[in-house]
Amino acid sequence: MSAPDFTSLSKRQIWLLAIRPRTLPVAAAPVAVGTAVAASQGGARVLPALAALAGALLLQIGSNIANDLFDHEKGADTEERIGPPRAAQLGLLSPGEMRRGMLVVFGAAVGVGLYLAAVGGWPIVCVGLLAIAAAIAYTGGPWPFGYRGLGDPAVFFFFGLVAVMGTSYVQTLELSAAAFAASLPVGALATAILVVNNVRDIDTDRKAGKHTLAVRLGPRGARLEYLALVAFAYVVLPVFSLSFGRSLWVMLPLLSLPKAWKLIDTVFRHSDGPTLNEALAGTAQLSLLYSLLLALGWWL
Repeated sequence: MSAPDFTSLSKRQIWLLAIRPRTLPVAAAPVAVGTAVAASQGGARVLPALAALAGALLLQIGSNIANDLFDHEKGADTEERIGPPRAAQLGLLSPGEMRRGMLVVFGAAVGVGLYLAAVGGWPIVCVGLLAIAAAIAYTGGPWPFGYRGLGDPAVFFFFGLVAVMGTSYVQTLELSAAAFAASLPVGALATAILVVNNVRDIDTDRKAGKHTLAVRLGPRGARLEYLALVAFAYVVLPVFSLSFGRSLWVMLPLLSLPKAWKLIDTVFRHSDGPTLNEALAGTAQLSLLYSLLLALGWWL
């Protein structure tokens, strides 16, 4: 099979490549769950929920552009890369173009954040600035924490706890134990997406000095981490029913278990780039499906 010709792509197609649309479900999933928790407490509000979704998507897009740029500049993305194509690595966008794009996206996120700050007060300002800083510092700056094995806890924190609890908070103006609990499986599945990505890139990351948790744990250890994260998302479901007065509807995410099992089998049995790329996309889809089912079950 011949290599794809990226030189024929339009500017719009190139920017879509940099944005990585297939990763965006990880940003939408926690907003759905946070809104369902707010609704169960009688506090769902449409405009703050939509703003939370827009902010989450913009932060994810900005993070994707930043990672594309900084991984290339630090030598982590080379011609040996086996993951999906990257705009900076292929020379489709200049560093200046990517920096301007990143500035526009994060600027739009700040604009959304101003509205959310007007709704939720100064805590939203602090969380928003911290999220932008983390999106850049993941692979950029003098101490990129993603290169030091801290990407996994950061994803769990921002795409689980912060996103779900923040979404619920801007609608109810209260922090609740229910929102915290619901954020845990969402964060676990978001982290599982990163684990697949890092399992695929272990060899090239190690050569580039990018010591992700997968590099530190090794292929088998990283796969066991993936298993633990996905399993946790399902094991915790009965706790929701017992501890938060939810009905058995909260067990709806069990309908996604066959997909989860298939992904676990794929991640453990395969190590080639194309198959793990599909597992990466599949885990993002699982995260969204699980979260939508959890949101529906929590609301019901």
